[in-house]
Amino acid sequence: MKKIIFYSYQKCSTCRKATKWLDLNNINYQFIDIIKEPPSKNFLELALIQFSLDKKKIFNTRGKSFQSLDFDILNLTKKRIIEILSNDGKLIKRPFLVINESKIILGYNESDYVSNFK
Repeated sequence: MKKIIFYSYQKCSTCRKATKWLDLNNINYQFIDIIKEPPSKNFLELALIQFSLDKKKIFNTRGKSFQSLDFDILNLTKKRIIEILSNDGKLIKRPFLVINESKIILGYNESDYVSNFK
């Protein structure tokens, strides 16, 4: 059985869609409010490694928190990005799903969920 950690925000409509899909497909997961408890630095680093070709992908670029930032993500070090994200869960692309502590799925795309859980 896969160990699933599901970082989500209940006010996020995309997160609610992902939650509904997981529940309908009887996927067991540990729910964590991404705002109250952002992913660990290890999980953020894993996401940055997995999405290294596009660092911006790990950020919630549509959110107000992101739009208020005044720096270029592409010029930041991995360490600085992790520091920024671990201090503000609203900056992180959500939902942020961790599979077996080794794979990250950012956002919700039903085909990604199907390929990882079916």
